[in-house]
Amino acid sequence: MAKKRSRPGRTVAESETVTQRIMMPTDANILGNVFGGSILRYMDEAAAITAFKHARKNVVTASIDRMDFINPVYVGDLLVLKAKVNYVGRTSMEIGVRIEAENLTTGEVTHSGTGILTFVALDDDKLPTPIAPLILVTLEEKRRNNEAMQRRELRRAAIEALATPDT
Repeated sequence: MAKKRSRPGRTVAESETVTQRIMMPTDANILGNVFGGSILRYMDEAAAITAFKHARKNVVTASIDRMDFINPVYVGDLLVLKAKVNYVGRTSMEIGVRIEAENLTTGEVTHSGTGILTFVALDDDKLPTPIAPLILVTLEEKRRNNEAMQRRELRRAAIEALATPDT
């Protein structure tokens, strides 16, 4: 009888990503406010890097569960995106991204937004593939994981409700 091979796990810290990007006029409207769509793009990129680092396989965005814009970002600000794995299932994972804007002249940092994204790992045939489990170390990681599991159940219920024909 063949012994089942277990997937080695990875910690949150092993795949955590921090990216920075200066906001340019092409990212903003004529008044210098950075477009939400630009921020979403950079958030998706940071989250994808984190998901790829955890899975060590190609990943695709399955959903953006939530995006909250809290404070504006302006041309000239340094956009800082901090992405961490919150939860890992068999083939999917939830990534949380904290978005900050740093005024490079004053050094003031503001929390500009928070996003929650789900990614699916793909094999060479572009089919969902199993990924390494998440090793939780800190109390903060365990809290984030519990919250992610609750969101996962809500997503599943919403998908089931959409799939159920009206009677």
